[in-house]
Amino acid sequence: MGEVSREFSGEARIGRAMKEFMSFTLKPEDFSSPVALQMALSRIYEGILKMMQEGGPKPTYIAEVRFKDDLGNNVVIAVDLGREVPPFSSERVKARIRVELYEEEEG
Repeated sequence: MGEVSREFSGEARIGRAMKEFMSFTLKPEDFSSPVALQMALSRIYEGILKMMQEGGPKPTYIAEVRFKDDLGNNVVIAVDLGREVPPFSSERVKARIRVELYEEEEG
């Protein structure tokens, strides 16, 4: 069975975020007209009201990890670090990203 792994180096920025807010997104088409923007804002407003009814936002620590892939493309991923303060002295740290490609055994 084959397996290939690759390691990348990058940087991460650590900060606090409200995980529930991550689901509120604006897309380019939301800015295509005043009506489209109004609909997008209404969608976000309804989401915020629902979140508040469910007990409000809960803060968590997130690492925004940035690195370049083998083709030179910028890649950004988020890593949820949990509710506790991460054990780092700085909000900017180094990141090591490991990608493993493998086949699962069938059956």
